[in-house]
Amino acid sequence: MEVRLTHDEEARLAAIAAVVGSDPAQSIKDAALRLLDEDRRFLDAVQIGIDQASRGELIDEEEMDVRVDRMFQS
Repeated sequence: MEVRLTHDEEARLAAIAAVVGSDPAQSIKDAALRLLDEDRRFLDAVQIGIDQASRGELIDEEEMDVRVDRMFQS
């Protein structure tokens, strides 16, 4: 597989990699793998929610409001 970057993108990547002390190519590989892992976790969580909704495991709007309020207070 090959990833094509513009000269400006390569320069930005090289500068960032220099700051963190890593190889630019390895940095791209690591970032791509982290992104794919995060996408997989997100899709798995969405599927869990879909499955719960299909089984009727829902909460009402008032309970959702309480949960959201708690999240923002933390």
